[in-house]
Parts: sequence; structure tokens; C-alpha cells
Amino acid sequence: MRRLALAFTVALSVPGGAFAQCGGDFGAFLGGLKAEMQGRGLSAAQADGFLRGARLDQKVLRADRAQGVFRKDFIAFSGSVISQNRLANGARMAQKYADVFARAERDYGVSRGVLLAFWGLETDFGAVQGDFNTRDALVTLAHDCRRPELFRPQVLAAAELYRRGDFDPARNLGAWAGEIGQVQMLPEDILRNGVDGDGDGHVNLKGSAPDALMSGAKMIAGMGWRAGEPWMQEIVVPEGLDWSKTGLDHELSTADWARMGVRARSGALAPGKGSILLPMGRKGPAFMVFPNFRVLFNWNQSFVYVTTAAYFATRLEGAPKFDPRAPEPGLGAEQMKALQQKLAARGHDVGPIDGILGARTRVAVQREQARLGLPADAWPTAALLRGL
Repeated sequence: MRRLALAFTVALSVPGGAFAQCGGDFGAFLGGLKAEMQGRGLSAAQADGFLRGARLDQKVLRADRAQGVFRKDFIAFSGSVISQNRLANGARMAQKYADVFARAERDYGVSRGVLLAFWGLETDFGAVQGDFNTRDALVTLAHDCRRPELFRPQVLAAAELYRRGDFDPARNLGAWAGEIGQVQMLPEDILRNGVDGDGDGHVNLKGSAPDALMSGAKMIAGMGWRAGEPWMQEIVVPEGLDWSKTGLDHELSTADWARMGVRARSGALAPGKGSILLPMGRKGPAFMVFPNFRVLFNWNQSFVYVTTAAYFATRLEGAPKFDPRAPEPGLGAEQMKALQQKLAARGHDVGPIDGILGARTRVAVQREQARLGLPADAWPTAALLRGL
């Protein structure tokens, strides 16, 4: 699940026309990859060894087109992935690898709750790492013309890992989009952020939890994580709040929010600047989120996934279960697509018409709610759809 949105991939430039690009004859495409690998320092024998037996995997393409899990709302999605068993396993892992988490916090400033949350959501703490051949998954997605600029560099990065002796193209298994190991990192991420956490001289994200956790911490730190600062806190919002001030594109000091009647559900509001996040509108769960929350979108661009991961991290550090309250009924997938089409027709950038309530769709919803005189809480309802 780590990279279903492929948020943090940085595509390397590929000279236009120099090598066989996406689509077309697969053999010619592999020939182009071999030439590019040699241009990056691999020998002909190494490039042949990496590509030997490579094939297109239709299961990968089907998975790429079927990311319906992110159409769930926050309550449904978080309820499906955060179980008491997963919380208990997280507590056990926190104790088992306490020294690793302490090093990650010391060296990179990343909270153990955040690392535990991604470790748990991505692979159930290493238990479920995927059964797709990684080399074939990456080659398939690079050959496919939907997002080749994202995946071709990952093929080349995997080839470099192979050259270093840290990747077996015939046996390396992982997620459908080429993510590897216990925290599901793409090959480029491993090249940039791989850490030998257990001191054996290799970066083994599949078999070594210390390697995976330290590498994940380095990557999150590189995304801009602020050491010692919060990321999310559950709050109670007053009935008369100006809802148009909520959302990730509005930020005030927590002291200002407190003067408007916002308070922490338990304890005191954390100091600093924050935004009010209402994942299911003004009548649903409510959170104050801080700059570190935004960093997590570099791990995965899905709004519901990031919100769930951030909340899970707070639970793993002792926060109580959120108050679901009583949100208004949302829209089904087809209604969401119809809404996105209407928003796009009014000039809003909602991204793909996919039926998913992502960050861009939420911004557009809030603006149209304000224009129509509806509570501008960014939660789309049948009333908004009718109004448009």
C-alpha cells in the first residue's frame, strides 16, 4: 500500500528518443533498458543478468487500475486497517525494537509512533510484503504508457541494486508497484535512504527490521520531518465555528483556534500552528494537524491513507480512539464522479475523475459550499450535488 499513489518518486531524466520508450515491441523495449543500464555503469553481462527472464505481468496492470480501497471514507478505512490485534502487535514491536526506535529518533528525529504506523499499515510489521516479482512489476509499469516517467527510473535503480549485490531479479518479491521490504520502499528510495541498521554490511529491507526502520526514518526525515513536533491531535470543535477556515489550506496558531472555542479532546492543545482537519465534515471526527502531517503526503498522496496513518501513529503512542460523532451521509463512488465532473466544469482542478475524495477535490468542494451558502466543511453531500 505504501506507494499506490507514488508520491515521493523523483523521475530521472531519460533522453528523448535515445532508447525504446513505453509501449511497442517488448523486446525492443528491453533492449533500450539494457543500453541505458550500460550507460549508467552496468556491464553488458550485468544488464543481461538483470533482464534475463523479464516478462510483462498483467496482474500488475490490473492492480494499477483498481485502487478502489481509497474510495472508503475515513471511518470505514481506518476501521478496516486499525484493529486491536494490530495495535497490540505494534506495542510488542515497539518493545522488541526499542533500541532501534531510540536510534531512529536520535539520528533522524522521527517518532516511533509514525514508523510503527507505516510499518503496520504497509506490511503488518513485515508479515505481508507482497508476492509480485519486483523486477517484472517495474518493467511492466515502465513499459505501460500510463506513468512510464515514474517507473523507468525505478527499473534502473533496481538494476543498480542488483549490481551492488542487494537485489535478486529472479527471486525478489514485493508489492505490485515495485515497493520492496517491510516499509515498502521503491528502489530509488533505497539507493538514497537505505541504512544498514543491523551492521551486517548490507541493506536488507525484506529480512531486517532494523534496516527497514532506520531506512524509513531517514527517508521521512529527508521529506522535511520536524523533530520533536506533533503531527496530529484530536480536538472538539464548537458548533458555531467558521467552517470556511478549516482544511489543510488554512493555518492559524493553536492559541487563535482556542480563542474560537476549539479545544483538545484530552489535555491541552499542542503549541504551534495548525489546521483543522474534518475528514468527514463538521459533524464527524475532528483533528488539529501540524506541519509534520503534511510531510506524510510525500509517503503516499491518498488523503484517507495519510489521515489514517497519522491517527494510527497517535494511537500507538497512547491516544484514545477517536470520537466518530455523527457525520452526514457522504456520496457513493458514482455520485463522487458526477460531483468531480461538475466541479471540473466550474474550473476547479480536482485531478482524475476517479470517485475518490482527495485533497484537491476537498478544496473545490469547500469553495463551492461557500459560494452556495452551505457549511463549508469540505465534506460533499447530496445537498451540494443538488446545488451544483
